[in-house]
Amino acid sequence: MSWPLMIVLVAGSYGLKAVGVSSLGGRVERRLGPAVTLLPAALFAALIVIMTFEDAGALTLDARAAGVAAAAVAVWRKAPLVLVVAVAMAVTAGVRALT
Repeated sequence: MSWPLMIVLVAGSYGLKAVGVSSLGGRVERRLGPAVTLLPAALFAALIVIMTFEDAGALTLDARAAGVAAAAVAVWRKAPLVLVVAVAMAVTAGVRALT
């Protein structure tokens, strides 16, 4: 996914949130409510994927991928957020130190 497309999706997501506050909110929310609720989380996940696995337009598997994988395991094990971030940082630093 390209950066301009991400910017358009983010602007659209928050634009729909702004419409929800206006007088059109009732009609729009009935039709798009569930999608608008989930859209920011999906965009954040897409941003993490792009920042982790993309470098100069090519797929890259490096220390960042190992850190995200370790963080995913920590989240799956229901670790607190601070611990998830610490695990991701430690694994990323460890892989960078080894390579």
